[in-house]
Amino acid sequence: MTTRNLLFLAAATALIVLSSGAHAQSNASGNAESGKRLFLKIGCYECHGTVGAGALTGPRIAPKPLALPAFRAFLRKPSGGMPPYRAAVLSDAEITDIHAYLSSVPEPPALKDNPLLNQ
Repeated sequence: MTTRNLLFLAAATALIVLSSGAHAQSNASGNAESGKRLFLKIGCYECHGTVGAGALTGPRIAPKPLALPAFRAFLRKPSGGMPPYRAAVLSDAEITDIHAYLSSVPEPPALKDNPLLNQ
C-alpha cells in the first residue's frame, strides 16, 4: 500500500470515527439566528428541508447534527452530490452559526404523542 493510500485510509477512518459520535455536542457556540439566515440564504434547505429534517435530495441533519469538527470537515470536503463549501464561500464562523441553528432545532414529538396517528 502506498503512502498516499495510507493517508487516504487514515483520513477516511478519522471521518468515520468522528461520525460515529455523530450527535456529540460541541463546546463552540455560534449564533443560531444568524445560522438560520445562512442556512436559508445559501440554499441548504433545498436538500435538507427548512429545519434540517431531510428531504428526498438530502439526509436529516437536525436535530442533533454531527459534532462541529466533523460537520465543518464534511462541509469542506463532502461526499456524494453535495457541493463543497470552501472558506471563501462559507467561513468557519458561519459554519459554527449554521451548526448552532441545527443544534437549536427541537426534537419532534414522539409518534405516540400525535393524536392523529393514534386514532
